[in-house]
This record gives sequence, structure tokens and C-alpha cells, in this order.
Amino acid sequence: MTQKNIEKPRQRAPSQRSLQTKAKILDAAECLFADRGFEGASIRDIAARAGVQVGLVHHHGGGKEELFYQTVARRAGELARIRVETLEALQASGPLNLRDILDCFIRPYVTLALSGGDGWMAYGRLVAHVSVDPRWRDIAAEYFDPTAQRFIAEIAKLYPGTDPALLASGQVYSVSAMLAHLNSAWRVEALSKGGDLAQIDSLIAFCAAGIEAMISPPQG
Repeated sequence: MTQKNIEKPRQRAPSQRSLQTKAKILDAAECLFADRGFEGASIRDIAARAGVQVGLVHHHGGGKEELFYQTVARRAGELARIRVETLEALQASGPLNLRDILDCFIRPYVTLALSGGDGWMAYGRLVAHVSVDPRWRDIAAEYFDPTAQRFIAEIAKLYPGTDPALLASGQVYSVSAMLAHLNSAWRVEALSKGGDLAQIDSLIAFCAAGIEAMISPPQG
């Protein structure tokens, strides 16, 4: 029998039970990585929270760093898709301004965080860990940068000739404001004595004003 006639064995699709186990592991990892950071969350703690043996965590997630990658990646694709689809749908209705573009980026995640379950809120804290630690630059480059660059390019069309570093800074600052909007509710409530945090329009207005001030600083 020649080599070309030898068929490779087909890989079996994961069973429903296997998929459910992996989902439990990723849910547990997401929560613990979000709350404790990469160093603070151990494989043993993740296994305990998921209600599985440590060996199953290694089987489904690999080592701790690979598990972290998988945990970040799990929601990134869905969020990117929603953001881009929202942007393209609005573009089809006519020209966009800065607030429109920021709205398409910010509102999808804030909406998911407030109404999509605890996992989406935890995901924001996980993203914050990635954003502030340069060792995760590969994760950011793969899962966050393509979408961020798409939105930066749209903003650049409104302000031709603007230093790209200013636009990139505005994007990073806007993400930080979005995460603070969601994760610092207790501070807003304390300082405002019970103010309403769920004002996405105010958040978008804040981010737009900040970018406009950076691009066109006041004269004199």
C-alpha cells in the first residue's frame, strides 16, 4: 500500500459532556483570573470552583498560560463581531460622527456586561488585566487590536492628518473609561450618594469630548 493511500484516522468530535466540562472550566477560570489576576488564580483553585479534577483542567485547558489565553479568547470573537456589525449597520444609514463610532464600540460591551450574565462583567475585569500587563501583548494583538484598529481608522477619517498616536491614546483611554464605568459603580454611588451609573450616553459623551480635546486642544 502506498503512502498516499493511507488515510489518517478521523478525529472524533468532542461529546456534549466534554463541551460542558470545558465550559465549566472556562467559566471558573474567567471568574478567578478576573478577580485575582494570573498569578493569584491557581489551577487547583480553578478545578475546585469548576467542580472537576485538576487533571481535567490540564486536559481541556493545557497549562495555566494556555488556559488564560483560551479564557480571554472565548468571548473576544463574539464581542468583536457585534461591534463591527453594529458599526457597519449604522454606516449603511449615512455618515457617522465621533459619538456614533464610539457608541458602536462601547455600547455593545456595556449592554452585555449589564444584561448578559456575570461572565460578561467578569470578562471586563479580565480585559483590564490584559490591558495593563505588557506580557499579554500577544493576546491583545490577536484578539483586541484588529477591532480597535478598525474603529481608530474610522475616527481617523473624521480627522485627517491627526497624529495616529493621539487617536490610539483616545481609544485606550476610552476603553479604560468604559471599564471604570462598569467596575467602579460603588465609587460612583458613594460620591454621588446614589447616582445612576447606567448612563451609557454620558459615558460616550465623556469619551468623545476627551478625544476631541486631545485632537483640537483649546487655543490661548
